[in-house]
Amino acid sequence: MATQAKRPRVAGPVDGGDPDPVAGFLSWCLRVGLELSPKVAVSRQGTVAGYGMVARESVQAGELLFMVPRAALLSQHTCSIGGLLERERVALQSQSGWVPLLLALLHELQAPASRWRPYFALWPELGRLEHPMFWPEEERRCLLQGTGVPEAVEKDLANIRSEYQSIVLPFMEAHPDLFSLRVRSLELYRQLVALVMAYSFQEPLEEEEDEKEPNSPVMVPAADILNHLANHNANLEYSANCLRMVATQPIPKGHEIFNTYGQMANWQLIHMYGFVEPYPDNTDDTADIQMVTVREAALQGTKTEAERLLVYERWNFLCKLEMVGEEGAFVIGREEVLTEEELTTTLKVLCMPAEEFRELKDQDGGGDDKREEGSLTITNIPKLKASWRQLLRNSVLLTLQTYATDLKTDQGLLSNKEVYAKLSWREQQALQVRYGQKMILHQLLELTR
Repeated sequence: MATQAKRPRVAGPVDGGDPDPVAGFLSWCLRVGLELSPKVAVSRQGTVAGYGMVARESVQAGELLFMVPRAALLSQHTCSIGGLLERERVALQSQSGWVPLLLALLHELQAPASRWRPYFALWPELGRLEHPMFWPEEERRCLLQGTGVPEAVEKDLANIRSEYQSIVLPFMEAHPDLFSLRVRSLELYRQLVALVMAYSFQEPLEEEEDEKEPNSPVMVPAADILNHLANHNANLEYSANCLRMVATQPIPKGHEIFNTYGQMANWQLIHMYGFVEPYPDNTDDTADIQMVTVREAALQGTKTEAERLLVYERWNFLCKLEMVGEEGAFVIGREEVLTEEELTTTLKVLCMPAEEFRELKDQDGGGDDKREEGSLTITNIPKLKASWRQLLRNSVLLTLQTYATDLKTDQGLLSNKEVYAKLSWREQQALQVRYGQKMILHQLLELTR
């Protein structure tokens, strides 16, 4: 996530705090060497939500918007307990890899003399974050059924609880002089996880570093003020001494400056950042077909126990090839299949004649790979073999059955402005997620006729 932008935010400082948080933040920037171009302004006026950054004057592509020295970054290394966190690095290892940063935030938030307090004043109110993990479970499941979000959130919540109870709380209790009682809270920890999920940055690794442990996330003042847009106009660049936000296209005076996460589907945006882009603005939107759903569709086409067993044998073969898994998904975009090789191979193996499968299995997956025959760019799907198209179509139909509403119902809500306006913010966001996915799936239905 090299160029993560931050979700449209709920405005308000963490503790009430500075009556003029922007002025306090700008003074802090001067003290720490964070240089803002005179052509930009931090503002609530003219932004899509909460604080953002607006062009005071016209900006040309390639112009520097601001520069953040690495010493101003808030991380496990730059915080006031960085030495302790480094000494305890092994004990603080976790599945997420975020524990050291989260402990740094827990400490700095309650430290009256924290050097980052003016920066915290521009944070959203932690109690008003809109990630689905903070929605009531029934509401989350009702509104987002079929999208993949409820399942992702349940995994998050289980991991957060386990991480807090087994690593974080024992560490804070072992250092009571560094962590007051008011920050020893699972709820606060969950809020900070959401904040890190939505607002932190992770520096891209060089190719030779890919085999090492991934870089830990860091908080980047100023950069996390920018709101997100798929059609963004700014990008974060990394260098040895600083991080630089640079305009990627001309920005007229008065227009908001947007960063971007990269290619993020709406279900990922709502899950990780608590917002979506309304249809059809998110050109990176996708729909998932669970891998096991394709297996289920193949099983539906069997008539005998022998045929069922052969489907499972083919599935196990695909698992051995690492093309499928019980929790994996085939990812379909508006114009391309992002998991083309996996889906092509799966359709090929599940649909090939039994004798051909025996030969392939004897070759242990080797042999000629005629990829042109199985190309899964969207425009080429109608050219697939009839058996492949039918299996893909049946898989799409099964996927559509997992939603609580159909496309026509969602279309009715979106097309009626008065009805849409009466929906709650969460209902609107969830509707946009569902509708975007269903449009992609229905496009597949048309292409597989």
